[in-house]
Amino acid sequence: MNKQAYGYAALAMFCLGISPVAQADLKPISDDAMGEVTGQAFMQVENIAGENHNFTRMSLGMDVETRVNVDDIQVGQIDGGTDFSATHLALGHIARADGEVFNGRTYNEGQAIPFEAQRPYIELAEDAQGLAGFRMGFQQARGSVTSNTTRFSGNLPGLKIREDVSGTIYDAALFDGEGETATNYRASHIGIAPTGNEPVSCVSDVNCAPLTNLRSVIVGEDTGTDGEVGFTDGFFIGFQRDGDVSWQSLDGANAISVGKGVFINLPTNMTVDLSQLTGEGVDRLRTHQVDMGTKLF
Repeated sequence: MNKQAYGYAALAMFCLGISPVAQADLKPISDDAMGEVTGQAFMQVENIAGENHNFTRMSLGMDVETRVNVDDIQVGQIDGGTDFSATHLALGHIARADGEVFNGRTYNEGQAIPFEAQRPYIELAEDAQGLAGFRMGFQQARGSVTSNTTRFSGNLPGLKIREDVSGTIYDAALFDGEGETATNYRASHIGIAPTGNEPVSCVSDVNCAPLTNLRSVIVGEDTGTDGEVGFTDGFFIGFQRDGDVSWQSLDGANAISVGKGVFINLPTNMTVDLSQLTGEGVDRLRTHQVDMGTKLF
């Protein structure tokens, strides 16, 4: 449903509301006339049964293209820490030079490259004690997320790290600081994930780096075409009362078990060289009309 349709609907509601003296006879509409009417529900509600929770998902029939900047965000401040902490968080970015290609489109310097989101939803998880958690997400999403992140609780599925000498590509993992093992709770570092059963600790500048070195993430899936990112249905932010909520994928094929507090699922198809991650870091995309550089602004 586009903005013009929203405008027509709002106008109709307004006109009905200010015309209390109008009188009209209601007449049945024919099947032929009904066959010529098309539309889409503004909200769709689904009830989903789970093993330990029952879920109610409310989806909005709308598409969004946006570019948002947030100076400072702290979420899940409890028990002496923060589940997610970042400054200069942005969705979407601005082209730095003419000819920049993103999602199959070519942009000129200074043009906005939006974060695209379709059918946003809110989902509630309930158990015998009541509301166990809720999450917010999009049934389809793609675009850039840039930030100076110091704490992150969640997953970055699809992020790969390439070892420079051998060219071997590893999955990425989050770590709770120097010398710590992999975690998805209040992580401060990111690096190469363990490949076996033995735990691997984070060694800065060797196999991991501070999250502040990962300044830009492209949300989306691989399409096999250069310069194009496919939509993902896995981008969401969850808030849980307890540590045993399993959020189902939108197609119902699998589930993600999350812990207590805030959990961010940020799917990407990026591959980052280890030397870049542990060295100068992944450059920040341009997010302001006045370009403040690739590190901070």
